[in-house]
Amino acid sequence: MKVSIVGSGLVGATAAYALTLRGSCSELVLTDKDEKRAQAEAQDIAHASPVSHGTRVSSGPTEALQGSRVVIVAAGANQKPGESRLDLTGKNAAIFRELIPQVAACAPGSVLLIATNPVDALTDLATRLAPDHAVLGSGTVLDSARFRHLIARHAGVDPTHVHGYVLGEHGDSEVLAWSTVTVAGLPVDEFMAARGLPWTPEMRAEIETGTRDAAAHIIDGKRATYYGIGASLARITERILGDRRAVLTVSAPTPEFGVSLSLPRIVSAGGVQGTVMPRLTSEEQRALEASARVLRRRRPAWRGSGWRRCGRRGAGTVAGASSCS
Repeated sequence: MKVSIVGSGLVGATAAYALTLRGSCSELVLTDKDEKRAQAEAQDIAHASPVSHGTRVSSGPTEALQGSRVVIVAAGANQKPGESRLDLTGKNAAIFRELIPQVAACAPGSVLLIATNPVDALTDLATRLAPDHAVLGSGTVLDSARFRHLIARHAGVDPTHVHGYVLGEHGDSEVLAWSTVTVAGLPVDEFMAARGLPWTPEMRAEIETGTRDAAAHIIDGKRATYYGIGASLARITERILGDRRAVLTVSAPTPEFGVSLSLPRIVSAGGVQGTVMPRLTSEEQRALEASARVLRRRRPAWRGSGWRRCGRRGAGTVAGASSCS
């Protein structure tokens, strides 16, 4: 039950902390190009182990990934205020071109869980660079959690009783699939009516805006997001380790759309075992196809910058790296 994290910046370290507090694995290894940073993060997190679940936490070079069941890849450049996830494409593709073959060689048989943004494009790239590995991206697991959180606040219930999916790109073209949303098994409008609570188009628009703009708002206030994505990565990892066959909106290559994007996927020990295509409205289906077009249009750019020029010296795991989700 060994898990490794490549990239010990805010996202990688927070994922490691979440895994330790939740007792998700028995052994956890952090690695980073900045070895001192990886050592410091591992030591700090290891001090939480005796008062949580006793996870063995350490740091090491890329060779320390050997024997990992899951490798979380959180290495890359930070998303800056005013910068979109897709703006990160070229520089993070460059890092991946050098990094992913190293990870694949050091951790044969592992599942690679991509957290670095733009996660859909980099999931595509990692799939090509590590063809013998199961590869999936964190996708819209976090977006779906934000969506559920905001609905739960309006409904006045525990958010674990709200279900619904954000599909497509982890980014501006994401699709909030209202047709998939239920609260305690009821469509939102029926639940709100049963509880005597208001439910208006304005409330729905407020939830949509809050979901789409969450990352930008957080980054504007504190320069990065890491708690939500850290917990999301821990949850995905647990489902892989436990062969849980959980349904999660992770990103994976999707032939019918010609690109990696997020749909409800069955996630187990081998990574993505299948896709469950929800019954969408015609408007949602069009929006999902439009989201796929956005990703396909961007793909030639990351192929050019990421596949050909990424062998330059200095590329690799970046200290302080974050998926900035």
